[in-house]
Amino acid sequence: MTDLRTHAEEIHEQFSDQLGIDVDDVHERLETLVEEYKVPVDEARRSVTNTYLDEAGMDRDELRGGGNERKQVADVDTAEEWIDVRAKVVDLWEPRSDAVAQVGLLGDETGTIKFTKWSKSDLPELDEGAVYELRNVVTDEYQGRYSVKLNRTTTITELDEEIEVGDDSVTVEGALVDIQSGSGLIKRCPEDDCTRVLQNGRCSEHGEVEGEFDLRIKGVLDDGEEVTEVIFDQEATENLTGITLEEAQEMAMDALDTTVVADEMRTKVLGRYYRVEGPTFGRYVLADAIEQLSDPADPEAVLIKARSI
Repeated sequence: MTDLRTHAEEIHEQFSDQLGIDVDDVHERLETLVEEYKVPVDEARRSVTNTYLDEAGMDRDELRGGGNERKQVADVDTAEEWIDVRAKVVDLWEPRSDAVAQVGLLGDETGTIKFTKWSKSDLPELDEGAVYELRNVVTDEYQGRYSVKLNRTTTITELDEEIEVGDDSVTVEGALVDIQSGSGLIKRCPEDDCTRVLQNGRCSEHGEVEGEFDLRIKGVLDDGEEVTEVIFDQEATENLTGITLEEAQEMAMDALDTTVVADEMRTKVLGRYYRVEGPTFGRYVLADAIEQLSDPADPEAVLIKARSI
């Protein structure tokens, strides 16, 4: 748990003068939250920090040196940043965990962004369609996709105004010239609000876990002038390849090798032309709508192009 030790040392540096705390005590508190109660590391850090803030008689703005920058959702491009946002609740989803009170989509004039509100935050309920000023939210990032977390330091003010939510979707076309590593049949971390892909049975945040199977394709579209990286989730991958999650698991079990799934997908889709529509997150386009175009690529030319990437 080297990362926890680093967090402990940083918290200790913030409060050692006011409280005379010991770094081992800080580390023990973090370890208890993460190991015993399965609290995400970033939330555990905030919880421990807030405990010391209360003991030191400091407020949150004093720790951060003043107010936050208000950002539009399309400008969120850094993780672990305290910001304020003014946004409309576009959609609410059913939480997958008791640790999450609400999860959904916020939107402003520039587009949309996912939000998560923790159960322990004791914050008021957000209503779909309402507009709020949200202060002291924390940004997060996973695979180029940014989100915001609402915690117990967040303040929520409902606003008597309307926001016209912008459409941040793009449409790209081109030949699918490459299926990148990490595609096919994968396993994701099953911990609350964590969807990280496991590497050799390990989650980068939660360690060794029993993963849950999923399908995805990380592909590259080439229109002849530029290339675009596209991520297809399970539903999109099934529609694109005709291979269901259950069929992919059977293929991998028969071959005792998960790589056969990605290999089979390559034979079905490489060299074909597609039109893909979806939001952009970092360098990726997330495929919401897919259409195969009637004018196929020259397979030989496409494969030559693919080998050069």
